[in-house]
Amino acid sequence: MHPAVLGALVGLGVGVFLVATEYLLLLSGAKERAKRLHRAAELDETERRRVAAVLRFSFILPPGFAALFWLVGG
Repeated sequence: MHPAVLGALVGLGVGVFLVATEYLLLLSGAKERAKRLHRAAELDETERRRVAAVLRFSFILPPGFAALFWLVGG
């Protein structure tokens, strides 16, 4: 497999892992906060922006990893 393709796949996996982990951790915090305040669990604006920032960052990971793998393994 070409190193750039391998790097893109690794970058995609890392990006998905980061977004999923961040979302699940923030969601568990929101559930704990909702239980403590006796409200419905929902992410506040800061948490939504944080997930959006991680999502935007994860979009540059596949091309970045592809370039890195191509330069190093090429």
